[in-house]
Amino acid sequence: MNTPVVNIEDQPSPKAIGRNRMGTITHLLPKSSLLTEEQQKPLIEALDDCLQKWETQVVLDLDNITLLNSINIENLLFYQGKLTRAGGWLKLTHVKPLIREILRITAADEQIQILDEPQDPHEEKPVSPDTISRREQPVRIGDLLMEKNLLEEDKIQEAIQLQKKTGSRLGDIIIDKGWVSEHDFLQALSLQLNIPYIKLQAGLYDPDVVKLMDIETSTRLKMIPLFMVNNMLSLATSDAQAIAGFTEVEERLKCRVRPILARREDIIKTLNESRSNELMETDLMDVLTDDFELVEDNLPDDYTGIDSMAAESPIINMVNSIIQRAVHDKASDIHIEPFRTKCRVRFRIDGLLYEVMSPRIELHPALVSRLKVMANLDIAERRLPQDGRIQVHTQGRSVDLRFSSLPGMFGEKIVLRVLDKQASIMDIDSLGMQGHNLDAFKRLLGRSYGLILVTGPTGSGKTTTLYSAISHLNSIEKNIVTIEDPVEYQLDIVNQNPVRDNIGLSFAKMLKHVLRQDPDVVMVGEIRERETAEIAVQAALTGHLVLSTLHTNDSIGTITRMLDMGIEPYLLSSALVGVVAQRLVRSICPNCKTEYLATPELIERYHWQDQGQVKLIKGRGCNECYDSGYKGRLGIHEIIESDTDLRRLIIGNPSRDQLNDYMKHHEVKLLFDDGLDRVLQGHTTIEEISRVINS
Repeated sequence: MNTPVVNIEDQPSPKAIGRNRMGTITHLLPKSSLLTEEQQKPLIEALDDCLQKWETQVVLDLDNITLLNSINIENLLFYQGKLTRAGGWLKLTHVKPLIREILRITAADEQIQILDEPQDPHEEKPVSPDTISRREQPVRIGDLLMEKNLLEEDKIQEAIQLQKKTGSRLGDIIIDKGWVSEHDFLQALSLQLNIPYIKLQAGLYDPDVVKLMDIETSTRLKMIPLFMVNNMLSLATSDAQAIAGFTEVEERLKCRVRPILARREDIIKTLNESRSNELMETDLMDVLTDDFELVEDNLPDDYTGIDSMAAESPIINMVNSIIQRAVHDKASDIHIEPFRTKCRVRFRIDGLLYEVMSPRIELHPALVSRLKVMANLDIAERRLPQDGRIQVHTQGRSVDLRFSSLPGMFGEKIVLRVLDKQASIMDIDSLGMQGHNLDAFKRLLGRSYGLILVTGPTGSGKTTTLYSAISHLNSIEKNIVTIEDPVEYQLDIVNQNPVRDNIGLSFAKMLKHVLRQDPDVVMVGEIRERETAEIAVQAALTGHLVLSTLHTNDSIGTITRMLDMGIEPYLLSSALVGVVAQRLVRSICPNCKTEYLATPELIERYHWQDQGQVKLIKGRGCNECYDSGYKGRLGIHEIIESDTDLRRLIIGNPSRDQLNDYMKHHEVKLLFDDGLDRVLQGHTTIEEISRVINS
């Protein structure tokens, strides 16, 4: 913080407090920030001097003050009390909106008068403490929402009925249904309970007070300490009835709690920002710092051109800790993205991205340089995309990271694909297939020749399924050859070959040569074009078991896709032995799962009438699952085994309607049906199944 600059010609000695007396009133004007002890000292001395001279009517002008902390508020209340006991008062003027909100949060505005009111007609006024007391009887939240024209009577009644059936809170039902935004609901709740509601933002919390409660506890409770004034903690929460949480905080910090309502999303965002700002001081930096080794780190002798910060220990520790945490949290990708004012680090966990920290934008070039050094890339090249590989040893195992950089408006975006062999599934029995699907898949793999296709969109686990199949088939008696782009995991006794498009070694060309190597089983990473498809079909017809992947939405669509590629129907009919369609859905977090009863609408929609009272499970959200309610993923599958009817149908070049009729007539269990089984088993939720399959 810069030292205040005062014109020496205006006053005999440099002072940080302007002082002016008009009649019986003394005006004090701080000329710089009051956040440090040194900056607070001149104001305290000025107030003490006023008391000694019996100048007991003091107006404090905050025109130059943009922020207050907990100690500032305590000092103001302390001198307000002393001046009042001396027969005077302390009043504030030129109070900025942010400081006015801080005074409201800490209830200091109830003791210290603010002379000027906000001039902005659009600015929201705080809830008056007398609003509730003027009502003749306690008001219900539903009535308040109707008064504000936010909700109709029929919606209130519907929410009440759902509350009786599910046991959920009325507010949760209304917000989850999308009838009222969380912002509007919390405003109404603030009016009902006379608890302040704030739009949580930077400045509305004291960084020193946030540190009083460890980040794990704050995240678990979804509460964040804001200010501590005279042993009264202002605590942001989205749940005004979280009595157990308030009690835990009071016992931990030995204080009283004053609840402050804030949106749950804002609380989580603020906690993430707090975690990032304290990165160098949190456990993130030292939990596993000794358990990290860079493998094959051939650093150049000449460091000319490397950003100086990239070689400093804090940057190295930050990069190491990001990778360690990603491995620990089972992230599949690490995204490091620069923006105008900050850098954002996100992990892809269970298919979705979660922001885990926001380092200062000044650190981003150093982070990029450090990662490029680890990947043995040119750190001076910042205009072109680069790809590389990093291998590290952490938590008792080796982990490969595929590095990719892409120049953007504010710098290079870095994506690290985390390839953790130990975390991957290599056992076919561990794929999570239901019994009937697992039996069908093993029957397909038991064939001596033919084409087996695994289909689904990007990120649906197709490669893992293929590796599991190869692991299941692997034996010393078989010659198994794979063609991959790239080779992600190394398997024993398997001949693995990477595609090299830069030298003309494509899937199709590689497959032609592989067939001359006397293979029993051939795995083709992906069928992308007609030539590869034709060779794969020919290989399947000439006594080889061929496994590959294809991008289609369902199993039966694979047949249409192959025919559209130009494969002759009679050849596909003879070669295809089966198709596995799959998706990955998130599993319910075991640490925060809770039961609830399915509504009549759900029972009717999914035809569960014959199952009686249907109990479903969902996750509330906790620290272990990034507040999502999900942790880990499982597969849902749809398997077609080629039979006489299907082969006859393929020869006739069928339409999609004919293929759908085949599925219905043969009662093939579809992806959504398999997903609903997992819902009834308590492994996932209907919302997750619907999200993944887009039904």
